[in-house]
Amino acid sequence: MSKQKKDKAGTESQVIKNRWDKAQNFAEQGLALFGNTFRKDTDIQDLIQSYESLSAEDLENVEHTFALAGRIMAIRSFGKATFMHIQDSTGKLQVFVQRDAVGADLYKLFKKFDVGDIVGVRGTLFRTRTDELTLKAEHVELVTKSMRPLPEKYHGLKDVETRYRQRYVDLIVTPQARDIFVKRTRIVQGLRHFLDNRGFMEVETPMMQHIPGGATARPFVTHHNALDMELYLRIAPELYLKRLLVGGLERVYEINRNFRNEGISTQHNPEFTMLEFYWAYADVYDLMDLTEEMFAQLAQDVCGTTRITYQGQEIELGGRWNRLTFHQALEEIGGLEPQQYQDHDQAQALVQRLGENVQTGEQLGKTQAKLFDLLVEPKLIQPHFISHYPTDISPLSRRNEENPELTDRFELFICGREMANAFSELNDPFDQRQRFEQQVQEKSAGDDEAHAMDEDYLRALEYGMPPAAGQGVGIDRLVMLLTDSASIREVILFPLLRPETKTE
Repeated sequence: MSKQKKDKAGTESQVIKNRWDKAQNFAEQGLALFGNTFRKDTDIQDLIQSYESLSAEDLENVEHTFALAGRIMAIRSFGKATFMHIQDSTGKLQVFVQRDAVGADLYKLFKKFDVGDIVGVRGTLFRTRTDELTLKAEHVELVTKSMRPLPEKYHGLKDVETRYRQRYVDLIVTPQARDIFVKRTRIVQGLRHFLDNRGFMEVETPMMQHIPGGATARPFVTHHNALDMELYLRIAPELYLKRLLVGGLERVYEINRNFRNEGISTQHNPEFTMLEFYWAYADVYDLMDLTEEMFAQLAQDVCGTTRITYQGQEIELGGRWNRLTFHQALEEIGGLEPQQYQDHDQAQALVQRLGENVQTGEQLGKTQAKLFDLLVEPKLIQPHFISHYPTDISPLSRRNEENPELTDRFELFICGREMANAFSELNDPFDQRQRFEQQVQEKSAGDDEAHAMDEDYLRALEYGMPPAAGQGVGIDRLVMLLTDSASIREVILFPLLRPETKTE
């Protein structure tokens, strides 16, 4: 540990010791350190909205006494009077505590409160000489004693690892972090509202599954002791939601937690949130129209405009989006000639020259997908629907009637990353069995992400599933887009991190 870090740790330890000593002194005086008797009657933001526009003279006529509770964020003492700022979940307000107003004994006790303590105050509103709306306290009491100091006022939590690990502190001292998660809630509420208004029904499907299905991904494995059986954490809810289509629920959706045993990056967290919805008697083109409408509505509701800025780039979410086929994108955006991606040997050689590995026996579609990831995806800044993916990388998608080597599937890309995946659903049980069998062969050949055989799902299809379209939307990435967040860790309250070391 560097000398600077040692000095900082030593100073913090002394501050904590002083707080523990102070807390012990409070307890000896009979003061509750963690009481539960104070009751607030208003939130700070409600108070500001109602009275911020009033002049000092108008406030003198407001005789109402307000009870607020919040965390002390700053204290400035001037002998017989003290200004402090308290913060609740809705905002921050200045409080004026004067010895003559609260009494000498209470004021003496209050002077021992620390930044970070949670307090309750009651009083009336006025304006200071600097015209700041302020609560003049008639009573103040300790609600919860803070045993640790908050980060320094002007430095905060600079280390991003500490911010994510100690999110509880980050939310206290970083207003932008709180704003992100307030917006995240509004986005999820907006998605529900959008689908509910269109006749979709919200459902819940299993998070522990005997067969991991609905996506090509490596699952997390767990064990159920009572049944003595191996289970997998859900990688996708797709096959269960489509079972509901078989059962006659024609429009269903789930906002779900998924778990994929994969790498961690600025765009990937092993535990993430998806919206998946399924719409009977619709196809992939209906979903394109619906998605344009949904994203535009969310942007308008959350950001106040459909023209947003993400990491310095202006993105227009309104209107009709770009639509290209997978092969058109390889040519027009990736700059490839047809033979470069249609010839298996040439495609694999190009992938290797670009620095990506090729597996033995890899199918052409998977090689083409690697070319797409390398040459096309980073360039898709404005919204693009990329459709007609190869069948061998789309095991659950309906074949295109004009070209069975392709599927009626699209992926949505914005700002160089995938935002959604959708397709006209495969409801032919014979074709689905063949696709599963091909995936089983790939798994046997060493592909850990290949799809497993699911006989019960095939049985469901044999009862008859109506033609339908289904889509998955990555909510974490959607929140990143609408909050201008560069990393997925910024929009997940508690992202996966390595355990702390003893030094930390």
